[in-house]
Amino acid sequence: MARHVAASPQLPTVSASTIGRWLKSERIRPWRYHTWQHIQNPETFLQRARPVLQWYERARRLLQEGIWLVCVDEKTSIQAREAEQAPRPANAGHVMDLSPRYHRRGMRHLLAGLSVADGYVSGQCSTRKRFVDFRAFLEQVILPEAQRRNVQRVILIMDNGPTHAPKQLAQWLEEQASALDGQLSIQVAWLPVNASWLDQIEMWCAHVATQTPATQPFSEYQRLGAGHLGFHCLLQPGCQIHQMVLHR
Repeated sequence: MARHVAASPQLPTVSASTIGRWLKSERIRPWRYHTWQHIQNPETFLQRARPVLQWYERARRLLQEGIWLVCVDEKTSIQAREAEQAPRPANAGHVMDLSPRYHRRGMRHLLAGLSVADGYVSGQCSTRKRFVDFRAFLEQVILPEAQRRNVQRVILIMDNGPTHAPKQLAQWLEEQASALDGQLSIQVAWLPVNASWLDQIEMWCAHVATQTPATQPFSEYQRLGAGHLGFHCLLQPGCQIHQMVLHR
């Protein structure tokens, strides 16, 4: 900033230390920032967002009425990295040392669903992120859990990601309606475009990513952990996770 002022002949000369004092006195930190979303079409946004937010508010009551609200999404490209050398432990006056070089020990995608009423998270790992993998997750994890809960309707909250393949999903919904024979109905609620931040499972995935200790070694191809959250994903296709991690 001082260089910019010095390059403008119409401005008085100001030192960098003076600018620093001004910024400090006004508590301005120009190197820090927050991102924000601009709603392009408020009317269309509210048409999709309003019912979802109202369901969030009534999630527990809906579950008591036999309607299960589930947010589903995927956490992609989860990598297991093994450092070439073991970490050197911290000691008095010195932090832990980590090797900057590592070996890649595999990558998987996590398909997950969060029960809005109680924070129960179910997941399944996959080697790829296609609609067929998403469909398998719904059939092998979400629907059996819905039947275990003895609900009559499942509402799936989803963003507009390509994995969810709306055209193929419509056909799958018709197939399930016939197979379930009225015992269980499935409803899909699409979030507004560019509004995946309204998806609660997205918040959970972000929380897991930020809370995973960067110092945790992954010495086996078969394992990928997420530290003190107790989240554990075996890097085997079809492995399932059932973990209560959120509390309302």
